[in-house]
Amino acid sequence: MSTEKKEKNKKKWYSKLRNKYRLVFMNDETLEERFTFRLSRLNVFTALGSLTIILIFLTSYLIAFTPLREYIPGYTSVDIQKKLYKLQKKTDSIEKVLIKKELYFQNLKDIINGKDLTTDIPLSNKDVLNKYSNIKIKRSVEDSMLRLEIDNQGKYNIYRMENSENAFQKRTSIGGVLFFSPLKGIITNEFKPFENHYGVDIVSKQNEAIKAVLDGTVILSNWTLETGYVIVIQHPQNIVSVYKHNSAVLKKTGEIVKAGDPIAILGNTGEMSTGPHLHFELWYNGNPVNPKDFITF
Repeated sequence: MSTEKKEKNKKKWYSKLRNKYRLVFMNDETLEERFTFRLSRLNVFTALGSLTIILIFLTSYLIAFTPLREYIPGYTSVDIQKKLYKLQKKTDSIEKVLIKKELYFQNLKDIINGKDLTTDIPLSNKDVLNKYSNIKIKRSVEDSMLRLEIDNQGKYNIYRMENSENAFQKRTSIGGVLFFSPLKGIITNEFKPFENHYGVDIVSKQNEAIKAVLDGTVILSNWTLETGYVIVIQHPQNIVSVYKHNSAVLKKTGEIVKAGDPIAILGNTGEMSTGPHLHFELWYNGNPVNPKDFITF
């Protein structure tokens, strides 16, 4: 008897969910029926569950894909990254102006006190150089293999001289010299000697390393007011390469460098600079030449 009662109770509970009910909307004064709905408990539960799922989906969509999420506590504004980028650019511009003003007032003080003018940068700008003082750049295995392959190409050439410097001296032009590209990027200003622009301007990634185009000796590594950090290298066969507007220089005057060695960091220093780029010049026998004729950037 107990098992039969349980089965009857189960059937009775399930049948209750499917029992039909009528929901009637009546006029309270005339008792006239206006709306009538036939419902069951199962239909009501199904409708409420579906409505809950739809509301959860719509709320999640609004939070994830619309600007309304910035009004929810804990979510940041959609434009905050753009605003931070603009503020950073303004801060950098203001810092550069302050550095120039500080150097200007320092020179005014020196003139009043009868001292020589100084071209040294203020201490606040020397912090930029300190950021790169601990940089350790190592050659990769691929770079070493490429250098070895190039060296071995003419190893058994009977016309090759033992002294590479003498080989440079024997050439009558630099058309056969193999230059290392100082920087891979886009040329934004061409070689215009008649406009006193004796090189090319190259734009590349921020903080990109600038490399020496040939073996040589650093003859100048200094800061100037107009061109910022400048490094000049003397190469064999009366070739001189010039690198201007760097954010920092990695070599000192008198150091010997090899082709492809990092010598500076791309920057935007000096009054003549209009943005982060490298102004690169190539001189041969005391005359400027177009670097694009000999180097692929």
